[in-house]
Amino acid sequence: MALLFLSLARPVFAVNPDEVLSDPALEARARHLSAQLRCMVCQNQSIDDSNAELAKDLRLLVRERIVKGDSDEQVMDYLVSRYGQFVLLKPRMSSETLVLWGAPGVLLVIGAVAAVLYVRRGAGRKRAERLSDEEEARLKRLLEESEA
Repeated sequence: MALLFLSLARPVFAVNPDEVLSDPALEARARHLSAQLRCMVCQNQSIDDSNAELAKDLRLLVRERIVKGDSDEQVMDYLVSRYGQFVLLKPRMSSETLVLWGAPGVLLVIGAVAAVLYVRRGAGRKRAERLSDEEEARLKRLLEESEA
């Protein structure tokens, strides 16, 4: 019974029959591109899987550009120019993504260097020696005078 329910719970694609292109090769390209584009309403879901209106509009736009003769790269460039890198589920390598992905590593190295320097400086310090009886008596007198 559990296997039956699990087999029925397969992912359902959101592409509507009225969106499907008549040419199977063009439709395959459109599905491939749609799987790489983020639904900006659903965040981490592709427009191929999303039921949102914006996702439907983007799927239609992808198919429209393909029918006009754009290559896959031209379709992606067009969408990035309109919506920014955020529309891509896997952003392209750029200076912004290098900073985004490299910052944690750089911060980790800086933290490790700071920790090593802190430990080394602490180990080299002299520990305070205990006060002599004479110094303790003088300190006690000074404290009593300051309270008065």
